[in-house]
Formats: sequence, structure tokens, C-alpha cells
Amino acid sequence: MAQVSEIKKEIEELTKQEYVNLRQWFAKKDWEIWDKQIKEDSNSGKLDFLAKEAVQEKNNGNLKAL
Repeated sequence: MAQVSEIKKEIEELTKQEYVNLRQWFAKKDWEIWDKQIKEDSNSGKLDFLAKEAVQEKNNGNLKAL
């Protein structure tokens, strides 16, 4: 954990612009991880139930127009 404490300390010392850049980088990394996980889940069939559920709701007339 000493490493995390050191990183936190370094973050506290960043300039405002460096902090903004770091936050943007973290957000981008989070989305990359999310996209990769969604793709893996989709390819493995883990999300098939969502499509089936949507089709069922459509067939039952339960969808609302946007």
C-alpha cells in the first residue's frame, strides 16, 4: 500500500492542468476496460438474455416509443 500512498501524495502535488489531464486519462482507461468487458461478455453469450428479453417485450407490446 505504500505505493498507493506515494501516488496519492504525488497527485496532490499536481498542477490543476496536470490533474485535469490525469482525470481524463483515467476516464479514458475506464471506458476502454468497460468496452473490452462488454465485448467479451457479448462474444461469450453472457448478454444474449438481454436481446431475448427485448424481443419478448416487443412481442408483448410492452415497449414505449422514445
